[in-house]
Amino acid sequence: MYKNNGFTLIELMIVVVIIGILAAIAYPSYQEQVRQTRRANAQADLMELASYMGRFYTENFTYVGTKNALPFAQSPKTGTAYYTIAVDPTPTATSYRLVATAQGSQADDTNCTSMTITQTGATTPAGCW
Repeated sequence: MYKNNGFTLIELMIVVVIIGILAAIAYPSYQEQVRQTRRANAQADLMELASYMGRFYTENFTYVGTKNALPFAQSPKTGTAYYTIAVDPTPTATSYRLVATAQGSQADDTNCTSMTITQTGATTPAGCW
């Protein structure tokens, strides 16, 4: 008697189909988690720059002059930029608005392609913060 050891082609194909289904479900969820992590990093960087702006105002009694003086202009600070950060429009003596704009693959985050924070701490859009 000959005993057959191993897998049949049908068994192997069933395993491949199951792995394909799991990957089709898991990969989009993974991508969304990566987007949320990058967004949270950009929010933290916006908060850090808002703190910088507050210190600048405390020393100079104005926000004028901060447009080109930000310590960094992207998020994350080093490596591939997923958000660019700028003061927009030009700050006045008593107000500013920091804007983080999604770049590259982060631009697929349709709800949060642009996030802002002002001197009052007001943030937009509401669903992103």
